[in-house]
Parts: sequence; C-alpha cells; structure tokens
Amino acid sequence: MNIISIFAVLYVVSALLLTIYALSALLLLLEYLRYGRRALPIPAVTEWPTVVVQLPIYNELHVVERLLTAVAALDYPRDRLSVQLLDDSTDDTSDLAATVVARLRDSGLDIQHIQRTERSGYKAGALAYALERTTAELVFILDADFVPAPDFLRCTVPHLAADPGLGMVQTRWGHLNPFNNWLTLGQTLALDGHFVVEQTARSRVGWLMTFNGSGGVWRAQTIRDAGGWRDATLTEDLDLSYRAQLAGWRFLYLKDVVVPGELPPQIAAYKQQQARWAKGSTQCLGYILPPLWKSKFSLAQRVMATLHLCQYFPHPLMLLLLLLTPPLLLTHTLQHMPLGLLGLAGLGPPLVYLVSQHTLYANWSRRMLAFPVLLALGTGIAWSNTRAVVSGLMGQGGEFQRTPKFGSTWQNSRYALRSDPNMWVEIALSAYALWGMGVALRMSPALAPYLALYGFAFGWVAFWGLHDRWLLARQANAAAAPAHS
Repeated sequence: MNIISIFAVLYVVSALLLTIYALSALLLLLEYLRYGRRALPIPAVTEWPTVVVQLPIYNELHVVERLLTAVAALDYPRDRLSVQLLDDSTDDTSDLAATVVARLRDSGLDIQHIQRTERSGYKAGALAYALERTTAELVFILDADFVPAPDFLRCTVPHLAADPGLGMVQTRWGHLNPFNNWLTLGQTLALDGHFVVEQTARSRVGWLMTFNGSGGVWRAQTIRDAGGWRDATLTEDLDLSYRAQLAGWRFLYLKDVVVPGELPPQIAAYKQQQARWAKGSTQCLGYILPPLWKSKFSLAQRVMATLHLCQYFPHPLMLLLLLLTPPLLLTHTLQHMPLGLLGLAGLGPPLVYLVSQHTLYANWSRRMLAFPVLLALGTGIAWSNTRAVVSGLMGQGGEFQRTPKFGSTWQNSRYALRSDPNMWVEIALSAYALWGMGVALRMSPALAPYLALYGFAFGWVAFWGLHDRWLLARQANAAAAPAHS
C-alpha cells in the first residue's frame, strides 16, 4: 500500500468517526425534544439534611469576596449549613479571604478557612482533604467564579432528600459576562448547547451524565462509595461521576436551576481551560472504559458514555482531515470519496445550539449571530486540543492549570496569561488551509468553503491571541507612563 492509499484510508476513517460523533449530537437533540422540556416539580421536605458548601480556590483575588458573599446569602436553615473555604492560594487572596471569613463567622455563619501546607492533588486533593473534615450529609461544590442564587439549595436539596438512590444533582451554568466580547458570547452558545440539550437528554433518558465541577450537590456517601476524589486525571469531576454511576448511584440534572459563572474573556485562558478538559477527559477514557464495558448498563448507555468520554477526539480528527485534504486533492483521490453523510450529519451540532438558544432567550435569533464565532472557536482550537488529547493518551496526572478569573477587566490583572505558544502553529495551519483552498478551487470547488473555514478559524483564533497580547502591552505601557513622566 503506497502513501496516498494510507492517506485515503485515514481520511475515510476520520470522516466516518466524525459522522458518528455528529449523529450522536443529533440523537441527543431528538431525545431532548421528546423528554427534556418538562419541568420537574420540587419534592416536599419534612426534614432538611445537613449541607456543607465546599469552595475550592487558588489565587482568586478578584472574585473570592463575591463568592463568599453569595454563599453567605444562601437561604437554608443555619443550623443545617456549614461552609468550607478550601484555600490553596499563594498570593494576597488568603489575606482577603481571612478578613471576609472572620466577618461572616461573626454574623453567625458556620464557616472554616481551610489551608493545606502543600497543594497536592490540586482541586481533587483539596476536596478529598475537606471531605474528611465534615460530617454533613450533602456536599455543594462551587468554583470561585460562580454566584448561586439565595434559593439554590431550596431548589436542589429536596430531590436528594426525597430519593435515597440519588447520588448527585447538577444544575445549569448561566453566564455572568456573556457580552464581555465576541469570545465570551461564542462560549455561551457552546455551554448552552451542552447544558440545555445534552445534559437534559442524558438525564431524562437514563444515559450516564456527569457532574460539571461546579454547581452540583453530592450525597457525601456517594463520593465515599465511589472511592473518593482522586487526582489521577485533570478532570476529577468526570472521573468521580462515572465511578459513582458504576457503583450504582443515579444522577439528576435540573435545567431550570441556574448558577451563573464567569466566562474566560481572554483567548489564551479559554484555550488553557479547553486543553485541560480535553486532556483530563482523555485520561478518564483509559480508566473508565474497561469497567464501563464490563458493567450491566445497557448497550445504548455504554455507547453514549463512550462517545461522551471521547468528546474531544473530533479535534484531532478535524486536524487530520485538514492535513490530508490538499495531498488527496492533488493526487485526484478525494474526488471519488462519498462524503455526503458527513455533511448531512454535521447539521446535528448547529441544531443543538439553535434549539438551546430558542429555549432560553427571547432574542435567540440575535444571539445566533455569534454562531460564526463559535464555529471559529470550535475549529480554531483544534491544534491546542489535539496536543492535549495526545498528552492524555500518553499518561496520567499533569499540572492542573486553573482558568484565571478576573471579575471585571482582565487586562490589568496579574492573572492574565502572557504567552500562548500554540498561536504560531495556528498561523501556519491557517496559511496551509488557505493554500489548500486554492488547490480546491482548481480541482474540486465544492471543498473550497470547507478549507476556507479552516483558514478563517485558525487565523481568527491566532489573531485574537495577537490582539490580546497588544491589549496587555498597551496596559503595561499605560501603567509605566506615570513612572517615566
């Protein structure tokens, strides 16, 4: 078999796998339309269980006070509520947090400021450490950039109190800064698609679903039965979710209970977040897949769970298709491949975003104007996520790189990311795609828009990175100006 034949086989296999992924999105949409639009009533509660709110933080100077203030405002019996601030910070965050914690403790809130001597295990290690220091029945986990409504526990806890077989309740992420810039607006479409359609469908149909790392309430016994938190992967939430369901616990998703969080307004921060999720979910694949397929779950449950664990594999597949298209065009090989099904199945993800926007917002049609941004994001981060997937396939662990939170303006924050080595590769990939578009215009014009999309997407993501670097440099120059005057 010559090299072109190998390329052709790789191309067909990649296209087939992408088709399967796109069809799974369409299936989730259909199940959502069948079952997911009904609201779930809140069960009556005769006795409120004890709840501990766990707040894992690491260098969150801009948002920690907002977080603690929102948690202190939770409407729940004070004798049944406690708070653990899990503070691994190495900067001024700890001093500010200590001041706020002292004030809240004086007001009558049962709150602990827990600081470890070393940040072993990152977030998973902090959560495991804190769980050993509470006797609460339920655990509400909240990341630093989220702001729960006062009635959050009143809307979620009753489901766990009424159903002893329920191990975790996850709620929908809302958005604190959707209109910060085009980047944050594009992210709202992606997150809304996941939280409105995908999570709802998985929960209502009975397919395996996940805790999303924040905005969820766990039964403490569920965590212990599943083996506790572990830091073998960078997505401790996904890992524990599957282990808990394999242990026999059920999960519930509440689409109508919203906990808003902050979206990364900086492209480097967004790419770092996505790469961590991509590597972590790929690491989980190795741990979870063998017990999953040995379990008594139905075939549909196992297939959909496998596709979910492989959710970041489309990025290396997309990158492979891009790299293979020009040489296959130049050798007159690609023109003879039947790729119509991929194009038809590709309607699945856009329809998921369309339905989610229509479900949530009266101005959904205007919000869908950001879809090209989402399209560019989803394609343009393929290189950085491919690196993360490959890294996840090669080993466990890794450094947990937190997503910086800024509260308001990010350009003058010490947490802003100053470099992004992926940017230069993205510029090269954009140039390669545009060259491929020129080849397609001569040899197979139908493929030219497909390559143009790649060229635009990689170019847009790289340009946004350059733009962010310029904003940081301008802010630094403005800050330095008074010193020189």
